[in-house]
This record gives sequence, C-alpha cells and structure tokens, in this order.
Amino acid sequence: MKHPQIPGNQQTMTTPKQLSASLEDYLETIFHIIAEKQVARAKEIASILKVSRSSVTEAFRSLAQKGLINYAPYEVITLTAAGQEMAKDVILRHRALKDFFIKVLAVRENIAEEGACKIEHAAPREIIERLTQFVTFIEQCPRGGKDLISGFSKYCQTGKTDQKCRACIAHCLEK
Repeated sequence: MKHPQIPGNQQTMTTPKQLSASLEDYLETIFHIIAEKQVARAKEIASILKVSRSSVTEAFRSLAQKGLINYAPYEVITLTAAGQEMAKDVILRHRALKDFFIKVLAVRENIAEEGACKIEHAAPREIIERLTQFVTFIEQCPRGGKDLISGFSKYCQTGKTDQKCRACIAHCLEK
C-alpha cells in the first residue's frame, strides 16, 4: 500500500495505548483509506486486510470502545483525534523501518515492506527513533552518505568491499 504524507511533526512519536498488531493494522488501513477516499467502509477494510466482515465488526467495536474510531453499523468509519494520532504513529514506525531496510540494509522494497509490516508492532520506540536518526546520520555523514550505502549494497551482492573503501580507511588511519 502506498503511504501518503502525514501532516504534522514527523520527528516526534507519541506514546500510544497498547493495541494488538491486528488492531494497529485496522487503524493504519482506515487512515490510508480516508486519506485516499475521505471515507472508509467495512467492506473495503475487510477486502484490504483479507478478513471476514464479522472480524471487521469485532475490531470496530474494540476500537470504538477504546475511543479510536467513530463506529455505527452500516455507517462510514472515521478516526477520532486519538485514533488519528495512533494511526500516524503506526505509519511512522512502518516508514522508519522500511527506510532503514531499503536505505541502509539495501533490501528490496517488497521485502522491506513485508518486514516493516511485521516488525512495526513489536519494535520498541527507542529502537525506531534510533533507526530514524541513524538513517539521517548516514545520509549526511561525509564518510557515509550515498557512497557508503551503495558500497554496502555491492558488498551484500559480492561479499567484497570496493577499492575506494580501502583507500578511505587508509586515509582515516593516517590522521
């Protein structure tokens, strides 16, 4: 699923209430559908998540009880302010992991997407924030940047470092 831009401060992650991975997936899906179509319906959510309509109804009741969605049978679903914040948090975690997998670990996008979907629910906030900081650092570091990332990608493919790596290391050791 393509992820839309999330308005607001993307550096700060709020501390969410504890939700199951499944309920977080519902919030994330609802957020994306509303961003694309302005309204979300149970049938569409069931289709995207590949679950039964009765599972969707059960999840809606749970999310409504927690004050995260506005739900009434046969009506459109909307996120409450708390639901929007929690959905944004899940999306930020997902995006941070996917970026790390692609930009730093040189993993293919489809594998990075799958991994991010699985890990986003379990990774502690401190790790997600540190991954985000690391990606930013590595992209800006004069000894890193795109050269380091592409060098690592080549290393993953061939098992060998580039000749430029040896020269850079030698130069650093001379200092």
